[in-house]
Amino acid sequence: MSLTRLIVLATVLAWVVVALGAYVRLSDAGLGCPDWPGCYGHIGAPSGPEQQRAALAAFPDRPVEAPKAWKEMIHRYAAGTLGLLILAIFVAAWREKGRALRLSAALVALVTFQALLGRWTVTELLKPAIVSAHLLGGMATLALLAWLALTRGRAVADSGGALRVWAALALAAVAGQIALGGWTSAHYAALACGDGLTCRGAWIPPMDFAAGFFGSAATADALTAIHWSHRVGALAVCAILVPFVAGLFGKGERLIGGLIAALLALQLALGAANVALGLPLASAVPHNAVAALLLVALVAANWKLRSVSPSPASGGGVGERESGRLCE
Repeated sequence: MSLTRLIVLATVLAWVVVALGAYVRLSDAGLGCPDWPGCYGHIGAPSGPEQQRAALAAFPDRPVEAPKAWKEMIHRYAAGTLGLLILAIFVAAWREKGRALRLSAALVALVTFQALLGRWTVTELLKPAIVSAHLLGGMATLALLAWLALTRGRAVADSGGALRVWAALALAAVAGQIALGGWTSAHYAALACGDGLTCRGAWIPPMDFAAGFFGSAATADALTAIHWSHRVGALAVCAILVPFVAGLFGKGERLIGGLIAALLALQLALGAANVALGLPLASAVPHNAVAALLLVALVAANWKLRSVSPSPASGGGVGERESGRLCE
């Protein structure tokens, strides 16, 4: 398989791993297996009576819940496959001696750290800081793979310097909102407000930001601070993405602009559904998956606005050199 196909396959699988991780977390299966990388000492969830007895003897305080265990293991299988694909990308890039080598090496380091975070997620019993870091690591892996996949294609025309700043701001805003979303999910604060547009009956309810972001986050005011911050973050994202999309349309970039606008609208609708319907998996998991797609769309927008098409006189030197610097 060619290096380009490996990168595209890994990018798609990275998105699947992010979605599976959300499903495991939101279905309360994050501790479906009490050990790592196996499950009760097996490569899969204990299935037969003998295996389950052995598992109970080894972990007497953690009775086997096979459905949760299998959810966790399927996520681990997918993540392990992604790790092997990224290793294969690095080997292929090494052989190619091309501009993908440095970024592929960074991906190997990142996915190795992700594996450690996956282990600590279990051994530290879903500590919010580790769970949030694990989510961000998965999103970063997806973003880097998407960038690497884009650099395998032809450089495209520069669309204007002003939009580059908006593109960077938009990417940073969505990344920050994803971090807030992960913090909200890790603290089970998605329903802390309990009502519609207001929060606990007020636009600015009682909140404890210190406990929510630096303490135990066990009180209602602390959880409210986390959830309210995520809501405000959504408004900030809209305030940046709406003019950015308008700028893209003004420059004739209707495809990427329309995609970002559609994903943003869908993400807002899913967020509202989570609150209105009590966080059902049918909207909560897509809320994470669409956030990942929005991140990829903004990575693509940044790449498109920062690439320069090769000039006929140079035979592609300028465009190739700029794209090369970005992906090395």
